[in-house]
Amino acid sequence: MSNYNRRDFIRTSMIGGAAVICFSREKIITPLLTPGSPTHPAQVSLTTGNNRADLAFRALQPFSKQIKHAIGNRLIVIKPNNVLIYVPLACTHVDTLEGILEFLKSINKLHNVIIGESSASGSTLEGFDNYGYYNLVSKYNVKLVDLDKEPFDTLYVLDEKTLSPIPVKISRIIYSNDSYVISSARMKTHTSVVATLSLKNIVFGAPIKDVGFSLYSEDKKFSPKAVESIKGTVSYKRLLHGGGVHGVNYNLYSLARQLHPHLALIDGYEGMEGNGPTLGTPIDHRVCVVSQDWLAADRVGIELMGIDFAKVGYLTYCAQTGLGVADLNKIEIIGENLADHKKSYKLPDNIDYIEKWMTPIS
Repeated sequence: MSNYNRRDFIRTSMIGGAAVICFSREKIITPLLTPGSPTHPAQVSLTTGNNRADLAFRALQPFSKQIKHAIGNRLIVIKPNNVLIYVPLACTHVDTLEGILEFLKSINKLHNVIIGESSASGSTLEGFDNYGYYNLVSKYNVKLVDLDKEPFDTLYVLDEKTLSPIPVKISRIIYSNDSYVISSARMKTHTSVVATLSLKNIVFGAPIKDVGFSLYSEDKKFSPKAVESIKGTVSYKRLLHGGGVHGVNYNLYSLARQLHPHLALIDGYEGMEGNGPTLGTPIDHRVCVVSQDWLAADRVGIELMGIDFAKVGYLTYCAQTGLGVADLNKIEIIGENLADHKKSYKLPDNIDYIEKWMTPIS
C-alpha cells in the first residue's frame, strides 16, 4: 500500500465498517472487509476509431452471449454521467448511448430499457434535452427517467471528521437486484479522487437530489412546520465526499459493494484532463473500454490515462479487498493493444491535496 500505513487503513476500515451499515428492504447489510484477491482472470475490450457509436458497439460485441444471459428478464438501466447539464464535455455523449442501444438491439434486449440519471447540478430532464437524448426515445423506444422522482432506499456513509454514520437516499432503481446496470461513463480526471470512470459514475450517481425537502427532516429536533418552511434542494451526493479525501475514497470503496455496474463502458473518444470532472479541458483519445468486471475496466482506463493506479485511493481499496481484478497481468485485453493507446492526462492542479489520502488522518 503506497505510502500508507496498513494498520491505520485496517483501523479506519473497522470503524467505518461499523458506521457504514446499509438499511434497505427491511434487511441489514454489513459490508465484509476481509481482504481477498479474485482468482479468475478478467476480460476487457478495447476499441479505437473515429465514430463514438461504432466504438461502443464494437467494444460490447465480444461479450454478447454473456451479457444477454446476465440480463435475463431484468430491467436494463443505462446510467450516463451527466454531472452538469450545460457542459457537454463533462457528460455522456448521445452517440455513446446510441452505440449501447444498437448493441442491445442486436441481442434482442431492447424491450425493457431505461436511461436513468440524477444530474449532480440542475434538472436531469433538462440535461437530457440539452444533450439530445430525446432523439433516442422514438428511435429505440427507450424511456428517459429522472431518478430524483423515483423510489429510494437509505444507505449510510462515513464522515471522516466525526466517524459518524450519515443517511443517504439512494435510487432504488440503481440499487435493486431486479436491475441490470450499465455504467456509461466518460474518461475524466477528478479534483477529489484523481480520476472518475465506471464505478464512480454509479456510486455518485445513485444518491438522489431531494427537491424542497430538508436533509434534517427526520431529525426530531425539527418540527414538521419548521421542516416545511425550508426551501431548496438537498443533494445527497455531497455527503459522499465524507468531509475530505479520506472520507470520499472510503465511501466510494465501501458503497462499491452494494452499488456497482454489472457492465462497465468507458467512453474515451474525447476525454477530460486537468481540473475535471467539470472544469477540465478536452484531450483527443478515441478509445472505448468495456468489461463485465468494473474494476478491470477502471484499471485499464487508468492505464490509458497514464495515471499511477496506486494514487487512486478508492480503486486501490477495491483492489486490495478483492472487489474485482486490478492486476494487469490477470486482465486479458480484447481488441487493441493497450500500450499503443496510452496518453498522459494532465492531473488536477490540487493533486498534492488529493494524494493526502495515502497518509493517516491527523
